[in-house]
Amino acid sequence: MVTGELKSKIDSLWEIFWTGGLTNPLDVIEQMTYLMFIHDLDDADNLRAKEAAMLGLPYESIFAREVQIGDRTVDGSQLKWSVFHDFPAGKMYSTVQEWVFPFIKNLHGDKESAYSKYMGDAIFKLPTPLLLDKVVAAMDGIYEQMAQLKTADTRGDVYEYLLSKISTAGLNGQFRTPRHIIRMMVDLMEPRADEVVCDPACGTSGFLVAVSDYLKENRKQEVFFNRQNKDHYMNHMFHGYDMDRTMLRIGAMNMMTHGVDNPFIEYRDSLSDQNPDKEKYSLILANPPFKGSLDADIVSADLLKVCKTKKTELLFLALFLRMLKVGGRCACIVPDGVLFGSSTAHKAIRKELIEGNRLEAVISMPSGVFKPYAGVSTAILVFTKTGHGGTDKVWFYDMKADGYSLDDKRSETKENDIPDIIARFHALDAEQERKRTEQSFFVPKDEIVGNGYDLSINKYKQTEYKAAEYPPTSEIMAKLDELEMEISAEMDSLRELLGL
Repeated sequence: MVTGELKSKIDSLWEIFWTGGLTNPLDVIEQMTYLMFIHDLDDADNLRAKEAAMLGLPYESIFAREVQIGDRTVDGSQLKWSVFHDFPAGKMYSTVQEWVFPFIKNLHGDKESAYSKYMGDAIFKLPTPLLLDKVVAAMDGIYEQMAQLKTADTRGDVYEYLLSKISTAGLNGQFRTPRHIIRMMVDLMEPRADEVVCDPACGTSGFLVAVSDYLKENRKQEVFFNRQNKDHYMNHMFHGYDMDRTMLRIGAMNMMTHGVDNPFIEYRDSLSDQNPDKEKYSLILANPPFKGSLDADIVSADLLKVCKTKKTELLFLALFLRMLKVGGRCACIVPDGVLFGSSTAHKAIRKELIEGNRLEAVISMPSGVFKPYAGVSTAILVFTKTGHGGTDKVWFYDMKADGYSLDDKRSETKENDIPDIIARFHALDAEQERKRTEQSFFVPKDEIVGNGYDLSINKYKQTEYKAAEYPPTSEIMAKLDELEMEISAEMDSLRELLGL
């Protein structure tokens, strides 16, 4: 959540755009995204130079040489945010418009890359030098504030706060997944160096960025000191699809800023015949849109064979199973209705997960997790594609707290089940003897089948009722008599005061 001074600074920046003549919210977000990318490119380049120096590895800055832009040659250092932000307004404007924008549009040599596809049509729309000067100064203030907060999630929160200013945001059922929930899901799956990862509804690439960060933190030696693994990480590991070009542009820039040279991020309706992917990925992480329904005519026929429905949340589950390799794993967020819906399609997809593959875990999340953007109750499903069953029991966890208050404010709290969820999931042998009254427990497959493949935790959780102890009746009556005498005395005093 963006609150306090940071929120105020972003609102002020938005006002600067508005009064400067840029009034279309999408234009404002795109221009801010480009400028954020230019700023982050400078920061990321400096960080990589420091990391290379610490590791004793060679590194050449992308700003180190002279840059050819059209028929002109420019000193690369002039294109750094930390340099041009001190220029006078006129010089800064001409530098950004004539040099920096062409530079970032052609930054990636591969014209077929995700970055090139979505930056190729980027246009610098700020109309005046004065407006750019004000915007750059305001953004410096925002970055200073973000640095003070020292929260990894801040940048994602800023993106989401910007998107909340578009009146059409969320019409298709999409809303941002909180970064701590994304990180929990990645930690549950423990990605390996050889994964082929996909998010078929990638938005700003939050899941892909989190996998990248996990590998940097936990498998740095394995990924970055092995030429084959590093090439796989840079060029073949990450795949994301979405139907929102603004999101794709942000996602491509987000991945590149996080050090992934060539993610495969593409405009695609994942549920349609436009998506040919079958048995391609070893890991899928996703929070697909929960729109009520869509036109069945555009849905891929093989998905409708698994569950005949117009509901996207069910079709995406069928899609994940189709896209995964045998042995591939998935962690995805679904609305609660998927767990207990009684329609033929609901039961069919749950049956396919349990009978045709291996459903491992159902983690029930409280409804406040997605506030203030949505109040929907959700769960995380974790499963492995086997194609021939393998579910003998399913692990359930009842998450009651995620480290933030469950109201619209989403303030930080001490109550947080996430570390416990991760620890228990990676030590399932110790979960065998847990009772149904505890926060997590196993349920055998036969019991789930007997309940019509119902996966709602309340179907299996047992509540312990403790007998309430009350004082003897004689003691209660004595207390009532005492209270009645007190009331009577007070009433007499009141009558005296009133002269009655």
